Amino acid sequence: MNNITNPEKSGYLFLIFIFIISLYTGFTNLDYFDNSFSAEDGPVEWITAIMLFLISVLSIYHLFTFWGYKKVSWKLGTILFILLFFFAAGEEISWGQRIFGVESGEFFQQNNAQGETNLHNLVVGETKLNKIIFSQLLMVVMVLYLIVSPLLYRKTDWFKNLANQFAVPIVKWHHTIAFIISTLLIVINPSRRKWEVYELAFGVIFFLIFLNPLNKGIFEKKKS
Repeated sequence: MNNITNPEKSGYLFLIFIFIISLYTGFTNLDYFDNSFSAEDGPVEWITAIMLFLISVLSIYHLFTFWGYKKVSWKLGTILFILLFFFAAGEEISWGQRIFGVESGEFFQQNNAQGETNLHNLVVGETKLNKIIFSQLLMVVMVLYLIVSPLLYRKTDWFKNLANQFAVPIVKWHHTIAFIISTLLIVINPSRRKWEVYELAFGVIFFLIFLNPLNKGIFEKKKS
């Protein structure tokens, strides 16, 4: 296993702290967990949004820092991550709707499960988009990214070259282990809003991956 850096240690200690609070309150005070700790606009949701936004900011830093050293494909991959995580951060807090007291338009009032201005709570027929994309599809993507991609990166040159070409950070095994442990700790929590904490763990671990990936050479000043 690769050496764990100090920022990664700090990130994992933070997650341990979060899981201690979530499990304790989940088993002893569900009202506090559901209506304060993991509530809409609560600390868990805000920390998640901040972590996702920081990944976008970190990717912006990478884009401008290494612009003159990288090919178009690397820049396109980085721009995609900037947009993806900025979008995810905005969706997490419904684009600041509740902060600024903005009322949802008629479309979102009628087609959003929470009546908010975001896409992940849209209802298609009788099925929430969140269940289709952010639960089922995202889980498949996570398995491929966290387990399959590091294996392919180590074993095949074509995948290694492809990942490096498009600036895709490859996870280290301790990142994968952290996700597995997080999943197990989430499953045993009895709260209906436990998945909010899972999203927070997602944000923290992905920030650590982008900060120090296995293929950290993609974030170095060399022609690629």
